[in-house]
Parts: sequence; C-alpha cells; structure tokens
Amino acid sequence: MSNYNLNSLSTNNNRKSAKQEQRLYQHLQDLARQQNPEESIGNFRTLFIDASGYFIPEIWEAMETIIDADPDEEEFHNILNRSCYILINRWLQNPQLQKSIPELVSIFQVKPNKLPSCWTSKRVRTLIRSFTETEKYVALQRLAKMFIRETQENTKIVDRKLEKLIDRYPYLYEHCFLNDESTDEEQQKIKMIRRKQQQKYEIDLSKYITYQRLPRKSNSVENPTLMKNEELNEAVKYFTKKVHGSQTLRDQAQQFKTYCDFTGSYGTFKDGLYEYLTDTIDHGYSKRQFNHKLYNKLQNTWSDNNTQKPNDSLILGTCKKMLDFLVVESIEQPKHFVFYDLINNLGETMAIGMLLKIVLFCHQAKPYLEQKFSILFNHYQGATTGKVWWLVKSMETLNVAFSTNLGGINRCCF
Repeated sequence: MSNYNLNSLSTNNNRKSAKQEQRLYQHLQDLARQQNPEESIGNFRTLFIDASGYFIPEIWEAMETIIDADPDEEEFHNILNRSCYILINRWLQNPQLQKSIPELVSIFQVKPNKLPSCWTSKRVRTLIRSFTETEKYVALQRLAKMFIRETQENTKIVDRKLEKLIDRYPYLYEHCFLNDESTDEEQQKIKMIRRKQQQKYEIDLSKYITYQRLPRKSNSVENPTLMKNEELNEAVKYFTKKVHGSQTLRDQAQQFKTYCDFTGSYGTFKDGLYEYLTDTIDHGYSKRQFNHKLYNKLQNTWSDNNTQKPNDSLILGTCKKMLDFLVVESIEQPKHFVFYDLINNLGETMAIGMLLKIVLFCHQAKPYLEQKFSILFNHYQGATTGKVWWLVKSMETLNVAFSTNLGGINRCCF
C-alpha cells in the first residue's frame, strides 16, 4: 500500500512539475515579447544564474516546484536549453537583436552575485554548472559565435580561430548546432538559419559569376569566398564545365547512375564505382598508392554481397564507406591522412570534385559528407585558420561545389 502511495505522489509531482515548466516557458515568451534584450537577459540571469530574488514570486514558486520534483541533470538541462531558445528564437527574427544571443550564452560563465539563499537556489546553481559541460551548451556557444562581430574586421582571417568562421559554412550548422536531444523547434530554427545563409551565399556567388562573364569585369562585385579570384574561377569551371572536354561532373554522375540500374551484381557495381571515382584523377598521382588503396577498400567492403544485385541501401552504405576513407574515419577516430594527402597532391578543387561525384550520384550521401566535414571542423576549431588553411580552402571549395551543382543558382550563370 505504501508503494502505491509513493508512486501516486511521484506521478502527481511530475504532473505538477510539467505544468510549472509550461508556466516558466510562457513567462520567458512574455519577457522576449515585452522587454528589450538587455532587460530579458537581466531577468534570465536573476532567475537561473543568481537563482534568488526574482521579481515575480509566482515564477520563482514555479522554479521551486520544478526543483522539488527532483529532476535529474539531463531533464533540467533540457528545460534550461529550451529556456535559452525561447529568447534566442525571438531575437533571430530581428537582425538588430541578434547581437544579444552571445550575451545570453555568455552569462553562464558569470558567477552569481551572492550566496545561495535556499536549497532550491543551491540546486539550480549546481545544475547550471553541469549544463556548461554539456554538448547542448557547446552547441549554444557555436551558435552565439555566428553573431559575434567584435573586432573581426580588424583581425586578419589567418589570425582568427577556425570556430569564428562557422557562419561561412551553412552545411555545418545542423551538425554543429544540434544534437540528438534538440527539440523540433530548435531543429526548425537552425534549418531556417541555414536556408537563409545558403540563399545569401548563392545570390552573392551567382552575382560574382555573372559579372565575371561580362566583357568588362566589375570590381564592385566582391568574391564571396576566401579563395583568390583565379582559384574561384577555376573551381566554378571545374564543377560546371566539361571535364577533360567530354562531360560535366553532373553528366558523369547521371551516366554512372544509369549504368548501376543495369548492373547485375554488387561486385560489378564496386568495379564501376572505382572507375567512376578515379577517371578524372591525375594519373601521376593515381599510379602511386592512392588507386591501389581505394581499390582494396572497395573490394573489402561487404564482399559477402558481391553476387547479389545492388540495392539503394547497399549503394548508400558503400558511398558512406568511401567518405569514411576519403575524408575522415569517425568522431572517435578522426584520422584524415588520405584527405590531407589528396589536398596536397591534387589540390582542393579536384579533391572536392571526387567527393562531389559521390554526392551527385547518390544524393542521400550529402548529409553524411556534411557530417564528415563537421568532424574535421570540430577537430581543428581551436586552431588559427592560418595553421589549417588547407581545411579552410577545402570548406570554401565544398561551398562552391554544393552551390553550383545542388543549390539554387540558375545554370544560365555558367
């Protein structure tokens, strides 16, 4: 009988706590709507960082109810993360308010104004400290850095940390700003930011390409990349014109896709994939170790399936294995010797072109390729860009490859 009463009490507490969570969220929505960001951040700090002396007693009572329900760290971190995004989502709608996002995220590094006034206050502060060690907070920090302009204009690109450039690469956003526990609302917002940034980049790139085609080039249209004009022009040409005077990369992908539709076995498909990936590589480089390693990698991939007809799942899985080999192994094993070697020997354009060929042939592999680059970005994020310029140029080149082949740029520009 006592067990029944305890369970009932626990259920009632959870139900009451959920109601108070909604009350807290509604209050934060009211703050975002009615107050300027400075006031909202001040109240957010009092409620969560100081965790005492809040100006609306009912909201502090809601916090006490939430804490009394004894949420574990992850539960409270989710509440805190959503609370942050309620303010952030409001500010994202107004470019003039977006500079407040870094200010909000940074207050978690600020110490409380005074000693905790009660057990609830002490518990909230403990949970706040543990929140700053989570992937959720890291994702918030990355998002905040997109809106930090500070003295960047006076700092040379090569002297900035790589993490400061994340706003340049929309294809990294979902992998760097979201995690498995991100809410649908958070995912929608990040996708919206990605879409807007990508559209802006493509408009700027298409303007640049168009003006380069005019008899008299206009210096008023800036190169939207960190590549030299000659490098950008060469990359656009490679990604859109006929390779070796025969077919574009798109044409090759379509031809290979047609070939696969009539391929009788997985083993034959892998042979075809090998030829498809290597036919545009410089022969001097391919004759050394690379082709041999790539061929062996393919031959050892799911060889038990060699006699069966390749299906979509098997093809996608094989493309992912190739991206593991060509770019980076995994988060746990961020080995990227092959990719670094490709960049140094073939150059960014041809190396990225090989990756683009995989994605053009198998569109479902694009998110996986984006994830591969997010692993490299996170691995080197603390380094100055000058020390990892090969990666910066690779990410810039991938931007061009995606935009010219899979984006919204009108093909007439080429």
